[in-house]
Amino acid sequence: MAALLSEIHSQCLRRFILSAFDMAREIQITPRRILYAQDIEMKLYKKLMKIAGEQQEKITGIIQKTLQEMKTNVSEVLEGYNKNEDPQATKMATLEIQQLVLKRLRNSVATQIVQSVGCLQESFTGTLQRCLESLEKNCHDLEGNLSASDAVKQILSAAYNIDLKSSASFSVVHTFMDRLRTLLSSFILPWSSSTQIQCNAHWQVQVVTNIIDSLSASKLAKTVSTQFQEHVKSSHEAFQSAIRSLENQLSGQLEQTEEQRILIRKRHAPRFAKLALESTSLCDLIVWGMPKQIREIGRGQYGVVSSCEPWAEIEPCAFKSVVPPDDRHWNDLAMEFYYTRTISEHPRIVKLRGSVIDYTYGGGSSPAVLLIMERMTRDLHCGLRNGLSWVKRLQIAIDVVEGIRYLHSQGLVHRDIKLKNVLLDCEDRAKLTDFGFCIPEAMMSGSVVGTPVHMAPELLSGRYDSSVDVYAFGILFWYICAGQVRLPNHFDQFQNKEQLWNSVRKGIRPECLAHFNQACWNLMEQCWAAEPSERPLLGYVQPQLEVIYKNSKTESPGKLTCSHSPSYQQPLINYQEDCYYTYMHFREY
Repeated sequence: MAALLSEIHSQCLRRFILSAFDMAREIQITPRRILYAQDIEMKLYKKLMKIAGEQQEKITGIIQKTLQEMKTNVSEVLEGYNKNEDPQATKMATLEIQQLVLKRLRNSVATQIVQSVGCLQESFTGTLQRCLESLEKNCHDLEGNLSASDAVKQILSAAYNIDLKSSASFSVVHTFMDRLRTLLSSFILPWSSSTQIQCNAHWQVQVVTNIIDSLSASKLAKTVSTQFQEHVKSSHEAFQSAIRSLENQLSGQLEQTEEQRILIRKRHAPRFAKLALESTSLCDLIVWGMPKQIREIGRGQYGVVSSCEPWAEIEPCAFKSVVPPDDRHWNDLAMEFYYTRTISEHPRIVKLRGSVIDYTYGGGSSPAVLLIMERMTRDLHCGLRNGLSWVKRLQIAIDVVEGIRYLHSQGLVHRDIKLKNVLLDCEDRAKLTDFGFCIPEAMMSGSVVGTPVHMAPELLSGRYDSSVDVYAFGILFWYICAGQVRLPNHFDQFQNKEQLWNSVRKGIRPECLAHFNQACWNLMEQCWAAEPSERPLLGYVQPQLEVIYKNSKTESPGKLTCSHSPSYQQPLINYQEDCYYTYMHFREY
């Protein structure tokens, strides 16, 4: 029964977290989609208006060439014409011949426009249309109004989607032909006053010739260009209005989404996390019993670490006992337990093996949560204090980066990378531990957490992402290269953490020691850059460390004078692997 309860609690908690990820993704990506749609539509509009201006001269040439060809080959223009030599039918025959001339001219102009802008279809319509449709799918208030996606279709229909048959279609050429018919109807043809003229072949040729002579190629081209621009501009204005309406609706929806995400993060998920901790701990207690303490081996801000007898076939074994003083700390501990328990096996992560709640602790007034894990030899703080070779220290740095990269691939941010949270085994290989502040980005509330010396400047603002771990590693790497645990001189002068934080915001960083390798110093500077976007991806950091490690095995560390590193440009290496927002990995898990 306890196992069934544990599974139900874990499933509910997992759904809440996945929902929070989806909501965070929607909040993040929707404004970017709107900006993308506006940018692409503006480029399309400017491109079409430019084409309209540049094509006028070409269209004039096309019209002139077409008129000349028709004048030279009148028989082709009249091909298929149903001759009617009835003297009373001259007016009707004139109109029919006029339609033949206009049709020939219309096809030539339309083909030219289609060829000019048809290439834009693949460049602009596909992604833009899908982007707009994804934005509009949840906006029910758009029904009955012109949508942004329809406005884009109108812009494009004015250019290349020309229907030469339907009189009701949205077409530049149709408007042009209407004006052309009006122009021709105002002409007084020399034969129009006679009702006795026969509609013979000679008369038909003469009609065609006179119609062609009455047309001005430059005026027709100007009409086409003007109408084309008018339609594109009108459709562009319709799009601008539609996208503003869409943006207003979506902003309201995003506000509601953010409120729901806050409820999940602060209320629903922590409550189920506590239930999951209690039911899972009950299962472990029933199956494996209460762990038996041997001796205390460490004490931290949030708990006491003790070695214990083998538990659940884990040897050597240790547990951290934590006594949450209130509900908020209970919820925080429960979330830590969930994230740590669900992380898959990884050689650079200390795996949490189980948990037990000791309700008899403190006489039963304050239950303690015992988090059981494998026991490591020592932490990095002790390792540096007791002395580690340069090669071993570089290997530890690589191990730490591998561990952080793995957490990021799971959608987690550690937020407290420091010497005492890096444990070493008997071979001095490193593993990350203490996930008290570890959390998915979607569940972060902007709280200020971590160890002051290792905290990135943006942590104080409450708006941060996984790059805070890159900053913390930069500070950690300073200690690794320094080979000691004493505070950097630039940090040791401050009386309190407020002074330290203010100085860090102003750009104060650890000093360059005389024995630092230049490549190591450059890497530190890149990692602790003030702007998160300027910090390298860990997929870039790890290869750099491996090169330094390889060189260190054949060369002495050397003494190089530190200098400011060259301007750093973010590489795209391993971008997909290091992209923090891999929420789908949670779904697969």
